[in-house]
Amino acid sequence: MAALKFSLIPMIAIVIGALIAGWRTPGEKLVAAMQHLAAGVVFAAAATEILPLVMHGGSPTATLIGGAIGVAVMLGLKAAESRFEGPVALLAAIGLDLAIDGLVLGLAFIAGEKAGTLLAVALTLEVLFLALTLTNDLTSRYRKMKAIGLTCALALLVPIGALAAQPVALLSPVWITGFLSFGLMALLYLVTEELLVEAHEKPDSPLISAMFFVGFLALLLIEEIAM
Repeated sequence: MAALKFSLIPMIAIVIGALIAGWRTPGEKLVAAMQHLAAGVVFAAAATEILPLVMHGGSPTATLIGGAIGVAVMLGLKAAESRFEGPVALLAAIGLDLAIDGLVLGLAFIAGEKAGTLLAVALTLEVLFLALTLTNDLTSRYRKMKAIGLTCALALLVPIGALAAQPVALLSPVWITGFLSFGLMALLYLVTEELLVEAHEKPDSPLISAMFFVGFLALLLIEEIAM
């Protein structure tokens, strides 16, 4: 149950992010820098741990189908976010996003404990600043304590998603390849369509942009040391 244990780390990060946002909203430059950093870490985890397993999974058909479903799900989530407005729609969209994050984390642990551990680090950074942003947005609609409580409640979806991935480990290698391909597409979407897009909506500079590469290289170094 390593996936469940490590899924508690990003869950706790969400709670911490909510409490920090309830106390003091971080500056836009800091958030943008950390989003670049998280994007680099997630991208490195996907490229070094998940991608090689998909490429050597031995089933191009499973790779194609799993990847196509992953793209369709993430684009469907984006369409739903843009179509519906209001706090309920926002909470539903972010809740689904967190559940998928947990699912992908669980799939990473099926690929291997090192892959799962590195991805847990990456997702922890991502959800920390997601919680900051969400709580800050909710405080304009609800009382501060209610906003914090709603964000913390959504944190439970990360371990739930990780648990949902566990039965996949009992399937054949072809099915596992398909699920890993799904997870890979979800991670790439997270980097290109969420973290970096949101980061570039804030004040930018060469130093802030460089944080993407800092995160990428940091995870590569961690992986080299761990080998």
